Amino acid sequence: MKIRKIPATAFTDQRPGTSGLRKKVRVFQQANYLELFIQAIFEAAPERQGATLILGGDGRYYNEHAIQIILRMAAANGIGRVVVGQHGILSTPAVSHLILHRKAFGGIILTASHNPGGPDHDFGVKFNVQNGGPAPAAVTERIWKISQQLTEYAIIDLDQEIDIHQQGQSTLGDLIVEVCDSTADYIRLMEGIFDFEKLSDLLQSKDFSLRYDALHAVTGPYAHDLFEKRLGAPEGSVVHGTPLPDFGGYHPDPNLVYGKSLVEPMFLPQAPDFGAASDGDGDRHMILGRQFFVSPCDSLAILLAHAHRIPHYRHNILGVARSLPTSRAVDDIAATLQIPLFETPTGWKYFGDLMDAGKVTFCGEESFGAGSNYIREKDGLWAVLFWLSIIADTGKNVQEIVQQMWQEHGRHYFTRHDFENLPQDCAQEIVNDLRQDLSKLPGKSLQTTHIQTAGEFTYEDPIDHSIAEKQGIQIALEDRSRIVIRLSGTGTEGATLRFYFERFLRSPAQLDGDVQPTLSSLIQFAYRLTGIRERSGRKDPDVIT
Repeated sequence: MKIRKIPATAFTDQRPGTSGLRKKVRVFQQANYLELFIQAIFEAAPERQGATLILGGDGRYYNEHAIQIILRMAAANGIGRVVVGQHGILSTPAVSHLILHRKAFGGIILTASHNPGGPDHDFGVKFNVQNGGPAPAAVTERIWKISQQLTEYAIIDLDQEIDIHQQGQSTLGDLIVEVCDSTADYIRLMEGIFDFEKLSDLLQSKDFSLRYDALHAVTGPYAHDLFEKRLGAPEGSVVHGTPLPDFGGYHPDPNLVYGKSLVEPMFLPQAPDFGAASDGDGDRHMILGRQFFVSPCDSLAILLAHAHRIPHYRHNILGVARSLPTSRAVDDIAATLQIPLFETPTGWKYFGDLMDAGKVTFCGEESFGAGSNYIREKDGLWAVLFWLSIIADTGKNVQEIVQQMWQEHGRHYFTRHDFENLPQDCAQEIVNDLRQDLSKLPGKSLQTTHIQTAGEFTYEDPIDHSIAEKQGIQIALEDRSRIVIRLSGTGTEGATLRFYFERFLRSPAQLDGDVQPTLSSLIQFAYRLTGIRERSGRKDPDVIT
């Protein structure tokens, strides 16, 4: 097969963000756009020669077309084997596992995560490195610099598409293309962590009902195989389980706004006992009990508090890490367990060094992400299995489990307000102006407390001592309340400005309040401080979590 070198001009907008390169589909459809970025990834990984690459995606529009291009380019760039998920489907956690299991040099995940899919929506390319985790900043910076210097890319000529729908092996010149079962290796991994016999008893019980909503995204095949076929949950327990290029019109972001196909049934009088959903690429989770929503920050804390119930973790908790905006509920559990806690910037890549160095077992973010050191990604289905295991072992329902933690440790009221698709200049000016005012804030009163500190979060990695600056503005109050404000790096157009609010209350009489009223003084203070309503022209945020 002939290798062709195609001349091309570099694009100036290919700097990877928090989780790879995300753009509108029409941007990736530009001539040579995808190809040049893939070439940059390959050239940033000289260890690719003769090595194995994992390849798959969340099934969104443009997924299969991109896979065909990447396979042809892999053959032209000296890669020895590409393991691709059947039908092009692989969840992000499954890719992370396969990188480790197959000793691959890395993996390419075709996803824009929780962003909507379809010809008018979003697509993305993410590179995970040899440890199974997202490429760290040094690697993404290398990819970016190479992308700006490229003048051509290598690809082989091919008369017909490679069949990715039948399991088996084929060759493209010296490249072996292996189409693997998308779910089997991942389910075997979960069997080694959880007590499947106990889970089977729970899911087959007439006294327990489950609704798992895959939102027509990547976890559908995994959930069908795992919950219904392997663990014996009744057929129909998994809904919206077929991956579709446009996610069936759903926005595959499991929260109270976009996850209504799960939220609404869970708040009916005859709701199932347990509800869960995951996002586009399968690395996030939302948990609900009957007429009860679990904050993702509380979810992380509960997983850590009940880790002793899981065979894999019974005697093996090294430490825990959370992102800056995530509430301090997990800090309280870590203190009780007397294990180290690490605070990092937002982005799963910051947890990788800590896990590789044996510093932490659990990691989590307020954006519905939690995971452990068995892979180097967050994992939605793992969190769901963890929750089901807690229910099976304690005999308590979701609400009882959460309220028990509040009673023992106090409650961290938490919410996130997102102002999406703001003009870039407007969002950046708000943040810049706030930076100028930070030094004036300490000592100011806010109802019954005072601002203790106000500053911008800078992170020094305790392993490699790299520095990450400007990772979010944090305003801390004397009563343990916090406000965090940061620009998000996961959108594809405009800017998203996120406000995070946290208030800790300990009194038993204060544990069952409504979240937004409890946090209203912090919310109004932050809105006045930034002028977000006046400067954005918006009365309310687009999303409240």
